[in-house]
Amino acid sequence: MPLSGRSERCQQAAHAVADSAAPRLPNMAQGKRVLVLGGGGAGIGRAIVRRLGDAGACVVVADLQQDRAEEAAAELVKGGAAAWPIWGDVRSADDLETMIGSAVDLLGGLDGLVTVVGGQVAFVPAVKLHEMADEDWDTIYDVNLRYVARAVRQVLPIFLEQREGGAVVSVGSVTGFMSAPLQAAYGVAKSGLLSLARTVAAEYAADGIRMNVVAGGAISTGVANKVSAKWVEEIPVGRYGTSGPFA
Repeated sequence: MPLSGRSERCQQAAHAVADSAAPRLPNMAQGKRVLVLGGGGAGIGRAIVRRLGDAGACVVVADLQQDRAEEAAAELVKGGAAAWPIWGDVRSADDLETMIGSAVDLLGGLDGLVTVVGGQVAFVPAVKLHEMADEDWDTIYDVNLRYVARAVRQVLPIFLEQREGGAVVSVGSVTGFMSAPLQAAYGVAKSGLLSLARTVAAEYAADGIRMNVVAGGAISTGVANKVSAKWVEEIPVGRYGTSGPFA
């Protein structure tokens, strides 16, 4: 794998992983420069960060909370990976631009973007469609789709300029392609992620750029457990899925 353009620390970590006899995940993430955007310090995002570190990727961990970002990055560094923490609010266009720019500077480029943060019940009440306020609809759109679209539009020129392809992975939901009682705005936003991914595939596949949406079901996280514990009764297997030890 060519390492030109990668930061010195990222290059050293990639070479160390390649020379190590320790077992690694059999995937293509080794030495790749990845930004985990939004929620990288907890829950599903923290589990993704850990997996990327185990695979030998160079990771920038972005979270709303500074302490969570720093803790997640420190764990990777302790394990021999290259990782940096950054923090900001993905709902802010200025914060988003700053975080992506910082990630590119730290990594010496960018090979992958993972967008994590989203949800409904942690942000607005679960109500029927006709009872939902305009401002609540906007909030759900902002935290599930708008920031992802902004981030994708910002990283595409980076991928194109590098001429090495690129990958975007977004955490979606089964709600994006099935009925969503009391979650209309959330379902619409997650459905929009699927459409965005198809558009990226159609327009940029020839450039080696791809986008995938991982549409999970109900996952046990700190937030989900507090606000939606009653929903476990509606799951056929009688339990939530798990994202890892940091759920």
